[in-house]
Amino acid sequence: MSKPRIPTIDLRPWLSGDPDVRADIARTVDEALQTAGFLLVTGHGVDPALRSGIREAARTFFRLPVEAKQPYTAKVGGRGWLGPGAEANGYSEGTETPPDLKESLTFATHEPFDDPDVNAEWYAPNVWPAQVPELRVLCEEYLARMADLEKELLSLLGEALGLGADFFSRHMDHPTYGFNINWYPGTEIVGEPEPGQFRIGPHTDFGTVTILDRQAGKGGLQVYTDEGGWEDAPHDPDAFTINVGDLLARWTGDRWRSGRHRVLPPPADAPAEELMSLVYFGECTPGTRVESIPEPVGRVAYEPVDSHAYLRAKLDSITVG
Repeated sequence: MSKPRIPTIDLRPWLSGDPDVRADIARTVDEALQTAGFLLVTGHGVDPALRSGIREAARTFFRLPVEAKQPYTAKVGGRGWLGPGAEANGYSEGTETPPDLKESLTFATHEPFDDPDVNAEWYAPNVWPAQVPELRVLCEEYLARMADLEKELLSLLGEALGLGADFFSRHMDHPTYGFNINWYPGTEIVGEPEPGQFRIGPHTDFGTVTILDRQAGKGGLQVYTDEGGWEDAPHDPDAFTINVGDLLARWTGDRWRSGRHRVLPPPADAPAEELMSLVYFGECTPGTRVESIPEPVGRVAYEPVDSHAYLRAKLDSITVG
């Protein structure tokens, strides 16, 4: 039987250090990221109770009246509440879509930088809703786990290319990150979808790797592959969904695909379906020069870019209005 396009990788054998096992995992990862840009990862050690606790607290906030949420309004890429109509992710790939059918609580880098210019652009205190004080403690614990997992994944990815565990991870001394809690309510909240409207429109992510904790649903995540077109993403409640972002795709000279994906609108046969995703967007240290790995590993030689000039342009591209 052929391997699935989006395989499940158990990190525990990788962490055990057996060279033969690690080599086999590295090959599987490399093959999967060349076709779809996605993996499922288990054995990460993140407590399911932590993930469910964040969802419970966030749901309390999202269910508040609009006037209670408005003081936390943020711009795309900022910290706080992104209300209905704030984003249209399809814009980033040139797809004209109505605004995305979601709300988000968004957080980012929690430690300031030494460089005042970098600090002004990429650091501000996170905004924690007073109505759900428990959310801060839960999210800060979760984000610490995500930072560790991101670095481990980047070490695995460096090994998968035969370039060494620190090839990518050495650019993680003081990385930025983004963290969105995305709420996808039913049509009683968002109304009937317009033609071509999604919970999140088709796009690729912008950074290194995205670590997604998602819920299964009829109006859920779909991924795009050249072989199969749009397909429902496989789901394992114990697994994180990992996808390659644009910066990492450029870095690998398009050996690895930036995983194109979308989130379907509320389904006609289950219009009240409510889902929530926890989305950690991995990035790197500001000022990192992203230069395509040459052949035979890489396949396309992109112009080198400053990692965060690239990220800022992408964030601006999805802002509505």
